[in-house]
Amino acid sequence: MFDIVRKHQKILQFVLMLFIVPSFAMFGISSYSSFMDKETDLVKINGKAISEQEVDNAAKRQAERVGGNVQIAQSLQFRQAILNELLQQRILGFAVSNLRLQVSKDELVKSLQNIPQIRALYKPDGSFDDARFKQLLAGNGINEEQFYAGQAFDLKIGQLVNSVARTELGSPKLSEIVSTLYESERQIQTLQFDAKSYLSKVNPSQEELQAFYSANATLFESPEFIDVEYIVLKADPKEDAKAFNERADQFVNLTYDQADSLKPAADKLKLNIQSQKGMTRSGAVGVSRDHPLANPKVAQALFGDDAVKNKRNIEAVQTSPGVFVSARVVVFHPAQTLPFQDVAAEVRRQVSQRAAEKLAVAAAAERYAALEKDPKNASGFANPVWVSRNKPANLVGSALDDVMSINPDTFPAYVSVANSGVGTTIYRIDQVRQPSAGDAKVRKAQAQQIQSLAAQSEFAGFMAYWRDTAKVKVINPLKASTNSAGG
Repeated sequence: MFDIVRKHQKILQFVLMLFIVPSFAMFGISSYSSFMDKETDLVKINGKAISEQEVDNAAKRQAERVGGNVQIAQSLQFRQAILNELLQQRILGFAVSNLRLQVSKDELVKSLQNIPQIRALYKPDGSFDDARFKQLLAGNGINEEQFYAGQAFDLKIGQLVNSVARTELGSPKLSEIVSTLYESERQIQTLQFDAKSYLSKVNPSQEELQAFYSANATLFESPEFIDVEYIVLKADPKEDAKAFNERADQFVNLTYDQADSLKPAADKLKLNIQSQKGMTRSGAVGVSRDHPLANPKVAQALFGDDAVKNKRNIEAVQTSPGVFVSARVVVFHPAQTLPFQDVAAEVRRQVSQRAAEKLAVAAAAERYAALEKDPKNASGFANPVWVSRNKPANLVGSALDDVMSINPDTFPAYVSVANSGVGTTIYRIDQVRQPSAGDAKVRKAQAQQIQSLAAQSEFAGFMAYWRDTAKVKVINPLKASTNSAGG
């Protein structure tokens, strides 16, 4: 089969397998289970299952391809990503089959000849190293027929995805309208009512301070913290990768299987058990950013129920290439409300700030009501500035939306925007203009972004349609591997 390929230097094209493992080879398209649901089935597409074992095998192969430790392939997050990829591939495969897409021999040859790595396998005399090709193909456990089918399948998937992703706006006029709206400028003036300007007018009583403290005790807690001990496995620069991987596997297994203590792993691998006090959910205090206990995954695991309540080792975490850490909680210090006398100054600051903010908001409301009655009275406002969605100056969020959405027919118009914890700002809008010439680079970027969003929306709708058509059915959730290690 594929005679035309054999005529082109002994199937030169198929060395692609050695550089880019295709979805067919990685995930398979024929290992489907029966129509009866099984405990090991995770999802079914058109009645054909993706099993937990299939996910685990694919995860292991993928981890090995990128040089990762086998333990990474056992993490729930990694395996879930593999399951999602398998599901998408199966849905696309179902669509390809139903649409009866075809790939010509010429298309297959042309696509593979564009791979630079393939051309590198030519001998100096211009011939192709067929022996090396066959040896490498066999080493990957793929026969020619499987490889042909896999490559053709990938091309069909690529054509299908690209055809959907090439969605463009129905009319360039729409892109132009959007750009025009973003370029449109409005002249504004601001009038600030900041809480700090009203602080001198507030003087909370001792009763008010005590009442606020009692009602908001959680604001004045010392955070929970832990004292921990930990061990770190680091690769020796002189150590080869295989030897380190073996030690890493021992580290992972010992800390997991004998989770009541770090000592067995420390003794076996000749590691020092280190200690750290006062560690919070944000990590260890006063350590460098590359310290093992500064890793967010380590901190998260140490504050998990199993670590805090049962004092068990956390699953080993690879904090950086060649570095693994496991740790356990020695003492848990729960959060405690600090005595009033220790936080009296902070209580007064917060009560005063809230009271001053209320005064600022009330003053802004009074001025806003007056402006509605007399819009031309602009006394107290700052100097006018021009703003647009492309150049918003200090306007952000709802303030920008409110200012830009006011009908020009109502100018001069006013917008009052509350700034939580700060006060209120009143904006005066009195003019609108369109720049004589827009920024060509900005317009091009906006048009591309609009088209990209449209393509994403179209592809999401496409996948949703075929997901429904293929009758995707979730059988069982993917569970954590019994041998998993933190990743």
